Amino acid sequence: MAVTSSITHIRTSDYSLLVLHRLVHSHTEQSDLRSRRMCEEQTVSLVDVLEEDEELEEEASAVLAGSDSDHCSYPQGYVKRQALYACNTCTPKGSEAAGICLACSYKCHEGHDLFELYTKRNFRCDCGNRKFSELLCKLHPDKDEVNSLNKYSQNFFGVYCTCGRPYPDPEDQVEDEMIQCVVCEDWLHGRHLGCVVPDCVELQEMICESCMKTHSFLWTYAAHLAVPGGAVEVKKETAEEPTVPTKEDEVDDAIEPSCKRSREEVEPRCRLKELQAIGQKRVQSGAVFWPSAWRSKLCSCSICQVRLLEAGLSFLLDESDTVLAYENKGKNSEQRRQEHDPLMSALDNLNRVQQLEIIHGYNDMKTELKDFLQRFAAEGKVVTSDDIRQFFEQQSRKRRRVDAGAFYCT
Repeated sequence: MAVTSSITHIRTSDYSLLVLHRLVHSHTEQSDLRSRRMCEEQTVSLVDVLEEDEELEEEASAVLAGSDSDHCSYPQGYVKRQALYACNTCTPKGSEAAGICLACSYKCHEGHDLFELYTKRNFRCDCGNRKFSELLCKLHPDKDEVNSLNKYSQNFFGVYCTCGRPYPDPEDQVEDEMIQCVVCEDWLHGRHLGCVVPDCVELQEMICESCMKTHSFLWTYAAHLAVPGGAVEVKKETAEEPTVPTKEDEVDDAIEPSCKRSREEVEPRCRLKELQAIGQKRVQSGAVFWPSAWRSKLCSCSICQVRLLEAGLSFLLDESDTVLAYENKGKNSEQRRQEHDPLMSALDNLNRVQQLEIIHGYNDMKTELKDFLQRFAAEGKVVTSDDIRQFFEQQSRKRRRVDAGAFYCT
């Protein structure tokens, strides 16, 4: 989910460090919020955060690995889906909304106050265009003044949901999950969806009530395809008695022009009309959750394709458009990267003594980091981005002393 960032971006093209940076930032931002809400004994959750790092790192890898961290995505045009950010330093509230790609968030907006927007579809990087009056993109300065096909929302100014609040929200005392609508791509609190949030929500897609009402034909699909919710009632209208064909009807069928029959055979029947004819209804209120593969069951006849195109919903027929598909792509990319990791290749070329020295060094740093954070937990203090930066600066100084031949004890 999107969070605000004021931490200085590290200058590196090494992807694993980018993930670590985002992981540490995620820890500190969310720990800041939790610590303000909890009493001192509950502040020990910082230790719990350490135990959850593997899950968070996998999540960060899924989001970031699907995007290029070294090259501005602008030359790719309107990217199907990518990680996006908004810069509150360059385009604060009151100015024109703008979004920047992952690489520009590191290379062009280091030290700026950023809103992490997770992912959005069909977006072209704005970094350095007309909306940035005092900034030129360092990675791809030759850009159009505006990207007219980009779509913007309140998210680009750091607020979300129908309540229009930031995330994390320092004034919100309720722990609640944020879920993204697959149509408008805004994030909503679970308690503001107007329905019961189902289990395994991470494997499902959600369309908010506002988007359902805007595209009312989706309610027909919802009555048949959606995940049942607590606030949902399903009604089935009494179907009319089927009519028995008369001899005249049979004659008409027999003499029906073959060209008409051939067109009907080529053109698939409208799935939406068939569902409407069944007469099954769903209470038209609240957000709607959809199970995996629900998009494959939508009608793709020519009439429905036009309807979706005019409504700006053609992406619903594309199963690769889903966030889950994007994350799987990122995980696969990260797995391939690890299989060809230069660091691992270098380790293979070292002798056993050198390998053990590196492993011990890594374990020492991991232990020191855990001890460092446990001190904050024990004292009931909040870990800030400056604290994390100071820790790694100390590690860097230690490495320099070792390289210079100085002796030190950890």
